[in-house]
Amino acid sequence: MATIALTGAKGFLGWHTRVALRERDIAARRIILGRSFDHEAAARAVSGADRCIHLAGVNRSTDEEIREGNAYFARQLASAITSAAHPPRTVVYANSIQAGNGTVYGEAKAHAGELLATAAAQIGAGFVDIRLPNVFGEHGKPFYNSVTATFAHQLVVGAEPVLQRDRDLTLLHAQNAAELLLGFIPPDSQHDLEQRETVSGLLDRLRAMSSVYRRGEIPPLLTPFDRDLFNTYRSFTFPGWAPLSLTKNEDARGSYVEVLRAHGGTGQTSVSTTVPGAVRGQHFHRRKVERLVVLRGSALVRTRRLFESYVVDFGVSGDEPVALDMPTMWAHSIENLGDEDLITAFWSNALYDPEHPDTIQEPV
Repeated sequence: MATIALTGAKGFLGWHTRVALRERDIAARRIILGRSFDHEAAARAVSGADRCIHLAGVNRSTDEEIREGNAYFARQLASAITSAAHPPRTVVYANSIQAGNGTVYGEAKAHAGELLATAAAQIGAGFVDIRLPNVFGEHGKPFYNSVTATFAHQLVVGAEPVLQRDRDLTLLHAQNAAELLLGFIPPDSQHDLEQRETVSGLLDRLRAMSSVYRRGEIPPLLTPFDRDLFNTYRSFTFPGWAPLSLTKNEDARGSYVEVLRAHGGTGQTSVSTTVPGAVRGQHFHRRKVERLVVLRGSALVRTRRLFESYVVDFGVSGDEPVALDMPTMWAHSIENLGDEDLITAFWSNALYDPEHPDTIQEPV
């Protein structure tokens, strides 16, 4: 099993990188940089690592803090890897496509890369420079991590996004970025994973998704980018919008509930029975969109964002059906609380593939 050392583990891309590792049951060794930097602890963390990934950096601040902060973090990591008892085999740098473009940020990123490349050469380690474009994904910080996070947040809270300047964007989902940094996919596949769009085009896409999802319906998920963008958008809706109300129609013949309207793309529907007291789930999905609706019986649905302890619970019943859309990268489970079999309908946007199930065991 590979050994991974990681800076910036608590940041947006750090969280996504840890999620990608969780699927393979790999725990990253954290390297703490900054004012509380402990040189000996950092050297121990990188010692013997197959891959040391540098994510920590200063993205938004004063020019001086951006310039000095990125160099400061790179020097700290360089000192750790060059003094480690067993230096890492490969040093990976989460660089930016802005590196060397003449801006303060671009020059700071380029300089940090030079410091790390020199340190890697000194210890005889490989050096991988991954130049990332505009990275977006679930739980990004609005007005900080990406314009996608900002637009999604604004649309969810009912604010009107303001298009200050239209320009071309190159977008890459954070899970794809994480797999590139971890070496799970080859660097030459990056271009195929990127999406070209304008700022106005991105906003139009998100507006269209928002208008559909506000009705409890699933927008067209025709491409992996559509899916990733939708998962990013709905990460801002959970748990505030959950559960989604459904209408139950009843007459002398029985009842009828419309579980889901999907506007395009693949989909798979299944129905399960769960005996009293039994628990299903205890897993998470990295990319899959999944909806569950209890049709008969009563249940407790529990959800927990990865690497956090707070659990969000929902009591649901077939007497008053509601839809729960499981957020990506949240562990979830469903427990039968009643005295009869629980009947639950499940829908997923992805056809089940036993080779790539995207169902990772994780207790809530």
